[in-house]
Amino acid sequence: MGHERERGLSGEQKRELWARWKRGETLVEIGRALGRSTPNVFTRLKAEGGIAPRPRTRRATALRPQEREEISRGLCQGLSLRAIGERLRRAPSTVSREVARNGGPKAYRANRAEDRAIKSAARPKLCVLARNKRLRMLVAEKLERKWSPQQIAGWLKAEHGGDEAMQVSHETIYKSLFVQARGALKRELLASLRSRRVMRRAKGARSQGMKRSLIADAVSIRERPAAIEDRAVPGHWEGDLLMGGVGSRIATLVERQSRFVMLVRLGAKTSDDVVAALARQVKQLPKQMQASLTWDRGSELTSHAKFTLATNVKVYFCDPQSPWQRGSNENTNGLLRQYFPKGATFANVTQAELNRVARELNSRPRKTLGYKTPAAIFAKAVAATG
Repeated sequence: MGHERERGLSGEQKRELWARWKRGETLVEIGRALGRSTPNVFTRLKAEGGIAPRPRTRRATALRPQEREEISRGLCQGLSLRAIGERLRRAPSTVSREVARNGGPKAYRANRAEDRAIKSAARPKLCVLARNKRLRMLVAEKLERKWSPQQIAGWLKAEHGGDEAMQVSHETIYKSLFVQARGALKRELLASLRSRRVMRRAKGARSQGMKRSLIADAVSIRERPAAIEDRAVPGHWEGDLLMGGVGSRIATLVERQSRFVMLVRLGAKTSDDVVAALARQVKQLPKQMQASLTWDRGSELTSHAKFTLATNVKVYFCDPQSPWQRGSNENTNGLLRQYFPKGATFANVTQAELNRVARELNSRPRKTLGYKTPAAIFAKAVAATG
């Protein structure tokens, strides 16, 4: 196509563009299907923040294109505005306003009048966040604290359930961030989102898992009791390593019932050192919360027997290349990327800083907990089993 100006998309092509985007197709694939360049597709999607616009509808009382054609013909025939209105079964004032705002009887053209009406209807309307300063400031505050739009929307519903003025959907928050023409939330707040994208995107496929080493005497997750599986009993944990730049890493521990998070600074990389660091952290927990640990098959836990001996916590291992078997931990590692982006080194991160991040995560409301916080659920479990 070179630098030739690309023509607009038909209504059918626009629908196909958004359908393909929703399915998770790449910009290249969408462009190839529609006969458009990749930059052109990106520009069209970004203008809407990656969120498909609602289908445009015409008000029942609005003039139709055919009626505007009748007005144009009537003016050419020298008919009065009242006569044209009678022909259309419209009030004379409706015809008068239509003609006046489109250049008067001599300049009126049906196609130009229709184009003007479409453009006027397409003007962005003020969203609820632009109209409600108190709500806008509250949403911005929560975003700065790295709450997700879904967490914010759920918390508002739980906290201000009886006040419609203090409700906003997570999609509206996303739109206000990604579509700056809405004039509600500052673009800088995009940096607070877990994903650093500039527009909404369909979830892509996960990358293939890395090959895992064999671990002697590993007890399979398939032997884990049902009470652990259904999260009925507290004190059971999932764990993994979060990898940083230059070979650095930290250990993450997530309690399955409450999603309570603990982060562990790691120095040396041997299995004995990792196990010793995990054991020190776990021993700080109340005894009733030291039940089991589920880990993937990374070589860092080949010394799992020493961990069990030191803590009396039984270790279960996931199947190879099956991260979904530690779903809570995988989700938490995704949350942590807001604080520790991929490639960033953990070499200078202190345990105190990790504790601060863990406290912040544990104080966020979670959808899966009915928008209660992990800290509250964890404290309740400790009190109930103490």
